[in-house]
Amino acid sequence: MDGRNIETVGVRRTGWAALDRDPQEDTVDYTCPHCGSRGRKNARRERALYHFTDGFLQDLQGEVTQCRSCHQSLRVVPVVMLHDQDETRRFEAVFSEELPAVPAQ
Repeated sequence: MDGRNIETVGVRRTGWAALDRDPQEDTVDYTCPHCGSRGRKNARRERALYHFTDGFLQDLQGEVTQCRSCHQSLRVVPVVMLHDQDETRRFEAVFSEELPAVPAQ
């Protein structure tokens, strides 16, 4: 093991953004950069440790985990906290890998 882990962005949904899951769950969702599968792990840090940067509430220390699909180690950083649907849409627009199509004029 060389001590380096590939980084990926994690999302921690709270409040209105987490209506689709059990309120007792407090998880971080991520996509593995090695195999592309979606992963989920229990959040470890308190919400008070998140800081407001780049327009989002973020944990810049991140967390280390292992993909359950390909078993590769990865670092989930930053972990972005999303509280409502507007923040979720804005996050998806900022971190989307595909550029939006510009209508022809």
